[in-house]
Amino acid sequence: MTIQRSFFHRFRWQLLLALMAAIAVGFLLLEQKPATIPQGGIVAPAPKRGGVYTEALIGTLSRLNPLLDYGNQPDRDVDRLLYCSLVQFDATGLPQAGAAESWGISKDGATYNFALRPNLKWHDGEPLTTDDVIFTIDLMRNDAVPLPADVRALWKAITVKKFDDHTFQIHLPEAFAPFLDYLTFGILPKHIWGNIPPEQIVNAPQNLQPVGCGPYRFDHLVLDGTRISGVSLRAFDDYFGGRPYIDRVVFRYYASAQDALQAYRDGEVLGIQQITPDILIQALREPHLDFYTTRLPRMTMILFNLGNNEVPFLQDKTVRRALYLGLNRRWMIDRILDGQAFEATGPIFPGTWAYYDKLQPVPYDPDQAKALLKKAKFIIPAGGGEVREKDGQALAFTLVHPNDPTHTRLAEAIRDDWAVLGVQVTLKAVPYEKLLTDYLEPRTYEAALVDLDLSRSPDPDPYPFWHQSQKANGQNYSMWDNRRASEYLEQARITPDIIRRQKLYYNFQVLFEKELPALPLFYPVYTYAVDAQVGGIRLGPIFDLSDRFRTINRWFLVAQPRAMPLTPTATP
Repeated sequence: MTIQRSFFHRFRWQLLLALMAAIAVGFLLLEQKPATIPQGGIVAPAPKRGGVYTEALIGTLSRLNPLLDYGNQPDRDVDRLLYCSLVQFDATGLPQAGAAESWGISKDGATYNFALRPNLKWHDGEPLTTDDVIFTIDLMRNDAVPLPADVRALWKAITVKKFDDHTFQIHLPEAFAPFLDYLTFGILPKHIWGNIPPEQIVNAPQNLQPVGCGPYRFDHLVLDGTRISGVSLRAFDDYFGGRPYIDRVVFRYYASAQDALQAYRDGEVLGIQQITPDILIQALREPHLDFYTTRLPRMTMILFNLGNNEVPFLQDKTVRRALYLGLNRRWMIDRILDGQAFEATGPIFPGTWAYYDKLQPVPYDPDQAKALLKKAKFIIPAGGGEVREKDGQALAFTLVHPNDPTHTRLAEAIRDDWAVLGVQVTLKAVPYEKLLTDYLEPRTYEAALVDLDLSRSPDPDPYPFWHQSQKANGQNYSMWDNRRASEYLEQARITPDIIRRQKLYYNFQVLFEKELPALPLFYPVYTYAVDAQVGGIRLGPIFDLSDRFRTINRWFLVAQPRAMPLTPTATP
């Protein structure tokens, strides 16, 4: 999709194939318990170095290059351990020092000065300097490197100035507070890649012999005959965040979650990348498997086309609130989503620095919903039936939705809930791409069931979806035209003051909750499973599945493996 000033946006509306994630043991699970808990006065063992952690990844290896892993989650998982970035983000979405030890931002918010940590090293012992950072940025500007268009456009629009081997400056054409989001790119070593033409990078052998700066260094590929079945990594002694406790991490690739679970049962792995619904019940029966569950950066919503004069009643916020009160979301979560979500409260994700925690989920209250419709001057027949306006027009509209089984069941439940209020809803199932191209982008829909995916975007910046300027050609598909909301969003994206931004986003969320230009339904959850012998794991809200490794250098083994992983075979 094209949105205005697209080089400053990495957000995407995604019509997902299904609501991905696994069951929540509870629904507000922002951080899980340690794998080892003191009981009866027994002190949990202190972390010790050593051991091998082996994890099952669902998928296959493509290239171990952070500029080429956008479309392959298993590659991103491995790259998270191999490479370092200038900036890292904590579980609340706040930027933290990475390879950049510190940075300063000019008063106008357009200039950033960075200082690298001293004595940074690549895995081969060479120093990491400003030249490596600028080299990587230059690659991201190059059309031959297959990056998302908005990422490439951003880097083409900025200028980078080297001061010395450890300090440099980035200048933006205008202030853009979410810019630090873009500094999570994995840095590539110039001395390895500098002589390779950009158009040859995709097929370069270095993609399978990576040299990075992360907590683990590449050791060898694991082969099953000629097939790559895994990757073996070793702890990097000179990692700036501290040498990891676990000596070696081995990733193994499996075709399905079921195969990954069987590998755990067979003692081949200690962890499983993701517990999907099809293996949930089986996985819960494993006595030594611990589950870590958190919110995914995704949201299911109902959009209303506030600019469609065929359904003028949807422009009435009282009607929209009545429709919200008429939805039994708890039932949908339990019966359709198998508990794999919790009720959404707004357009900014809970657990992040910008979330206003005074918001409460709108309850299921059909009686109050009917009362609001009466307040909005709709006529509700005493004996039931269709709700109508005074002029006789029925409160009826079409809800377009993706045609996969999960969204279809959700749409049917929504229709049935609103039928209780006397609202007549016609369902229209369409393929994912058609919902976007034929309904959302041309603004030809009346109401739509969609999923918003903000993966890999820690900064909340709701501007692309709700600002007035995005109504016509941007991603404000609801065509919400609220000047106060737009002012909050404008100010929040140009001020570098995080406290000021937080207040502005609080104001925006309160106004959104009052106006309800769309109905946030659910936040899906993600479940990670690791054997109980692995300690030190903490899992807060994530912005990509690879964020589960945010604290991997503090993980440790507390017992001998149930079964040692198979001996890896190095590549010839």
